[in-house]
Amino acid sequence: MKLHVLHRTSYSYRTPVRESLNELRLQPVDTQHQRVDAFNLKITPHAPLRHQLDFYQNHIHRFDLTSPHSALEVEATSVVTTALPADPGQGQHTPLTSMWTCLQQDRCYDYLQSGTYVSLDAETAAIATQVTAGCDDTWDAVLALLRFIHDEFLYQPAVTNVHTTMSEALRLRRGVCQDFAHVMIGLCRSLKIPARYVSGYLYNGPTDQLKGAQATHAWLEVFLPGHGWIGIDPTNNLQTGERHVKIAIGRDYADVSPLRGTYRGTGERTLRVEVLVTRLDEAPVFATQSQSQSQTMPDPSNVLL
Repeated sequence: MKLHVLHRTSYSYRTPVRESLNELRLQPVDTQHQRVDAFNLKITPHAPLRHQLDFYQNHIHRFDLTSPHSALEVEATSVVTTALPADPGQGQHTPLTSMWTCLQQDRCYDYLQSGTYVSLDAETAAIATQVTAGCDDTWDAVLALLRFIHDEFLYQPAVTNVHTTMSEALRLRRGVCQDFAHVMIGLCRSLKIPARYVSGYLYNGPTDQLKGAQATHAWLEVFLPGHGWIGIDPTNNLQTGERHVKIAIGRDYADVSPLRGTYRGTGERTLRVEVLVTRLDEAPVFATQSQSQSQTMPDPSNVLL
């Protein structure tokens, strides 16, 4: 499937601001099931861009605006070709009791620890153990955790925010894609299943049946020996596929926020985010979210649904 992604973030300030320093993670990555055909990043007012890869091999762009400005717009456009991954249910059996050995692998170690948003505690371990009781196979345990979140959690915007932790979401039993990803990551790690956070986009298509497609989306990947990293979307109760566009990975949301930065000046501003994911033969219709905010730090999440 060939998808076109447009992500536009616009800030307008009540009075001019200056010394705006920004870091972006908006460029999709090339993977076994995803090829980036084109990417363009436009900053208004114009600013030179610096590019590098972070520790997790995500694309980072940085730019600075030192002159006074009353508005800032960041527009990222991508063309990505995606493919269906293999079914991890077809293949070798991976005993759940053997997953502790993943701690010895460098590529898994970070994804078995607590983090900024994810806590590994006795309560989380007890829930994970109860939900997966009777599961000998690791993939079966992952599916049991997926069903638990689908059955027990309510998708409800505006009850959490970008700073909500896994423990808070687990207690509320409601939230949005970021919350569901963090909860499942914590449950998986409690069982010694490596799990990492993924940010990206979701193509909903004409049927409009999936949740989280109105803005940046979030899911997770679990590691299975013999299969590698497998994408799981707990918001929609499914394995990720060709409708998902992958941008960045990390231990949790703290590693992958699309836009973060700081500036000097007024805290009174308006934020507008537009996200549009279409197949190239579709007519575009914007999904738009507008917010009025009073703070001195640009919202690191843009809008997460």
